[in-house]
Amino acid sequence: MTATAKKRQNLDRIVAVGLMAALVYIGNFMQIKFANDARVHLGNSMCLLAGLLFGGLNGGLASGIGGALYDLFDPVYITSAPFTFLSKFSMGFVAGKLNRTGMKNEFVRALIAAICGQVTYIVLYLGKNFIEQLILGNPMETAMGVMGTKAVTSCINGGLAVVISIPLYFAIRKALLATGFRTLVDNKVTEVSE
Repeated sequence: MTATAKKRQNLDRIVAVGLMAALVYIGNFMQIKFANDARVHLGNSMCLLAGLLFGGLNGGLASGIGGALYDLFDPVYITSAPFTFLSKFSMGFVAGKLNRTGMKNEFVRALIAAICGQVTYIVLYLGKNFIEQLILGNPMETAMGVMGTKAVTSCINGGLAVVISIPLYFAIRKALLATGFRTLVDNKVTEVSE
């Protein structure tokens, strides 16, 4: 690869991560709030889409950056921004890595990748919230009640994220394969730096 081609590929990666981070950030605003700061939103679907389209590292970075930025600009979630970066990064990373496996059936591969990415996030999110409840000194019954509400909204978020991200992935992937982003999107191309 020539120096010019490598610079172009790096620029494409930065643009892809930035655009997907913006979609993750915006997706978090499309929400319905419930008790205990639980909410259903479209941010997770954009995290999965980032991973499915651009692979583990790029999708993870876009997911983590977009999610953390949302938290940084919302006083309710500002202290969660570092954990949000980690958990959303993990969701996009897992979805992206699994979508780059050699499984022949593209739909099944994307579906498994999206489900595993979402489950990774749910486990991290619920685990963090459970530990927070115990650190705050809440009794186990209270912690479990809070976890119940958060588990329900997390599962709704997860289901919506998978259902929304898969069709978007196939629609957008096809269009991106005809652009300069082809090397970032093509599942047959090995991800750079991964």
